[in-house]
Amino acid sequence: MLRALLAGLLIMVAAAATTATTVLLEVDTAAGIFDEESVDIPEIQGALDDVDPGGPQTILLLGSDRRYADIKTKAPVRSDTMILVRLDPSKGATAVMSLPRDLKVRIPGHGTDKLNAAYAIGQEKLVLRTIRGLLAPASDTGSFPINHVVNVNFGGFRRAVNRLGCVYADVDRKYFNDNDPPFGGGPNYATIDVSAGYQKLCGQDALDYVRYRHFDSDIVRAARQQEFLRQAKDQVGVSKIFSDRKELLRIFARYTQTDIRGTKAILRLLKLAVESARNPVQEVQFPGDVKGDYVEATDEGLRRAVDRFLNAKGSPGRRGEERRTSSARTSASKRRRARRAGLPPGMVVNRTANEDVAVRLATSPAARGMPVVFPKAQLSTATLQGDDTRAYTIVNRQGRRYPAYRMVFKTNEIGQYYGVQGTTWQAAPILDSPSERRRIGGRRYELFFDADRLRLVAWRTKGAVYWVSNSLLQTVSNRQMLALAQSLSRIGAK
Repeated sequence: MLRALLAGLLIMVAAAATTATTVLLEVDTAAGIFDEESVDIPEIQGALDDVDPGGPQTILLLGSDRRYADIKTKAPVRSDTMILVRLDPSKGATAVMSLPRDLKVRIPGHGTDKLNAAYAIGQEKLVLRTIRGLLAPASDTGSFPINHVVNVNFGGFRRAVNRLGCVYADVDRKYFNDNDPPFGGGPNYATIDVSAGYQKLCGQDALDYVRYRHFDSDIVRAARQQEFLRQAKDQVGVSKIFSDRKELLRIFARYTQTDIRGTKAILRLLKLAVESARNPVQEVQFPGDVKGDYVEATDEGLRRAVDRFLNAKGSPGRRGEERRTSSARTSASKRRRARRAGLPPGMVVNRTANEDVAVRLATSPAARGMPVVFPKAQLSTATLQGDDTRAYTIVNRQGRRYPAYRMVFKTNEIGQYYGVQGTTWQAAPILDSPSERRRIGGRRYELFFDADRLRLVAWRTKGAVYWVSNSLLQTVSNRQMLALAQSLSRIGAK
């Protein structure tokens, strides 16, 4: 969020300025706020790569719960989030890649450990050396440039989200932990209580949501963070950022350590951000697999990821592997019904069970005023989560209330849930700017792609809108997403 905020603030300053003098004055103001409010990263300048005028820049964003007192006393803290951002206007996209904190790495001078241990041992400087040691051998040039570091305290994340008016997020399932069995594992896990469904997340709830990983993996959490950043970026308007730019800068600076200092450095980054603004943000999925307590990556996987990050030429394709259901898991009768229904491999017809749940939703007071539709088909490996599925009310930014419901389906892959959402709020921000509209079988669908991966399919009626959301790792194939949308049916319809 704050990475997008920094770039957004710089872009908005440029967009609002009518002369070079005005831009310079705004940059001077920003530099003054940073000099006054933020804390320097010790001994970092000599570890960073030089910035060529007009050349691309790579920024390392670190997120932690490190407090101001920790900074002064040099108390060790592990970084909770590590994200690389590549600004290169000559490429097709601005690249973003999350590094799992549990990634198995060689820490210079300290042997093999998890990546976030490098932060606890040697702070930002050792993290830089560790990441370069990991990624440089995978580069064609034998080097991996990192030009700036931004270390953000999570207290700043909470305040920035609230200052921007919170963020509407498409929450895939219920997230709950009270540190009591069966939902908790003791005081080492953060508490959280966020229900499934499209909703407004503010401050602490937003932070809890992006940090959660108790029953997930680092790979899944990284995908959740990327998805939250994408939705936040799409909702934060130009006028909001520019009109509140000084206070947002103060929040950012107060809870940030960075090497970005002075008018010259900010002006270079400003120019690069403006030139990169025409390009979409492209997520590069880190190629790791969870093995015991670690996330491990192969040399070939690292090579492909580094190439995509430095060149941002497009999507690596679907995230995750498409899994076809074996005969041992799907009955012969279900497979025959799926073939007759024209469903793609890996799907079955399950009308009766799904319709029963839809009836329960339709009789809920929260869903009053809207027809409930349900999917007659589902992934053969999926199960409908009755405890997560719910009817509720969405409140827009003007305080108007809209009936809504969410049906949650869990797949057999860790942390992977897809969902069916319905609401009478037809102007929900998630539905802005579809990639394309396509007519299939008498319905007009709105399709939302992440490069070549279909992440959402929406269908509108006169009084409501419905959509199918892919899982966080987008393991539901494009054909399956379209089949799910086509199977949406009203209760009692043939």
